[in-house]
Amino acid sequence: MRDGLKSLQLAFREASLAEVPAVEVITTVAVHLMSASAVKLGLAEDGEDHRDLDEARKLITALAGLVTAGAGEISSFHAAPLRDGLKSLQLAFREASLVPDAPGQGPGEKYTGPVLG
Repeated sequence: MRDGLKSLQLAFREASLAEVPAVEVITTVAVHLMSASAVKLGLAEDGEDHRDLDEARKLITALAGLVTAGAGEISSFHAAPLRDGLKSLQLAFREASLVPDAPGQGPGEKYTGPVLG
């Protein structure tokens, strides 16, 4: 009975995902990565309690890869705000770092190129 319920739930999720346009999936994932990055940068409420720059670096790099690879697929209307958010996070990371990375070595910069204020 339990396996049947799990199979039914999985089938429902797959059917629901089949209806979602790719642009929506890409932008939703990007927003989740942005939110998680902001938390790990300490930008959320009670930020210092959750600050973890190593984790933020990973999330920002993943976001940069997604935004860079997906930009051509989702139109500039959707890509421009994602690029702006990514750049803001990259600059916030540089500001939060005790020893800033060299230009081109910050999180995601292998995909975006050097980010300057």
